[in-house]
Amino acid sequence: MTFKILISDKICDDGIKKLQEKGCQVTMAWDMPKTDLPKIIADYDVLIVRSATKVKGELLSNAKKLKVIGRAGEGLDNVDFQKANELGIKVVNTPHVSYVSVAELTLGYLIALARNIVQGTISMREGKWEKEKLIGTELNGKTLGIIGCGYIGKTVERFAIELGMKVVGVEECVHDRFVPLDAMLPQADFITIHVPLSPLTKHMLSAKEFEKMKPGVMIVDCSRGGVIDQDALYQALVSGKVRGAALDVFEEEPPKNSKLLTLPNVIATPHMGAQTEEAQLKAGVQIANRVIEVLEKL
Repeated sequence: MTFKILISDKICDDGIKKLQEKGCQVTMAWDMPKTDLPKIIADYDVLIVRSATKVKGELLSNAKKLKVIGRAGEGLDNVDFQKANELGIKVVNTPHVSYVSVAELTLGYLIALARNIVQGTISMREGKWEKEKLIGTELNGKTLGIIGCGYIGKTVERFAIELGMKVVGVEECVHDRFVPLDAMLPQADFITIHVPLSPLTKHMLSAKEFEKMKPGVMIVDCSRGGVIDQDALYQALVSGKVRGAALDVFEEEPPKNSKLLTLPNVIATPHMGAQTEEAQLKAGVQIANRVIEVLEKL
């Protein structure tokens, strides 16, 4: 196998080694500016990415030899799947490799919101002792609304039930407790989102949905930026309708001058739901295997 492979977002060494052992010529280009990728893509048979590289527009147009796009991860919103299909390029990904990692971050966020862990840490670094001000709430006995009940949502459900929470799912999978979104919103003390970004899910939580929620609800988003209308979320947080939000994703990444990040009742991380050693190892090895499977059939 003598295919040329361009890896534009870093994957694990074990995945790279598998490709090299098959005789592939691998170029590790994750330190290269993304704007330079269209200038070199014409020489490559395979492009492997994670979420940072946008496989669209000029990059795809210049990919004259490209046979395979490998996405080390689950979401494909950074790949123009339709255009790739028109060009005869096979697109493969690695679904379900990071569901435990994302679910664990979600659980950490739920606890951090409920118990003001981040705010407590910041205030103590400032020399304050705000024990009374930072009174929290127990998760036990509260209702968690889960939007999107695939592998991640189901795992979050399992964790939440172990903590004594009642779970209401918006999708047909949570122990037959499926309800429409509008029926879940007034019930939930906490809401967590686990759906891909698509025309159907873009801004699925916006001003009218926030109006239907319980006063003081807390929201976790470890899915995709754009599923929540961030301007509407900002207003709901300022008004107190939403007591707190934990965000791992943003409509623009990295966010620039985000109003949400100025609020004390928002905690955030840089899209790191799948950023565990275990998930990255599985994603890198699996995408190498999937790419090899396709190339061996050519």
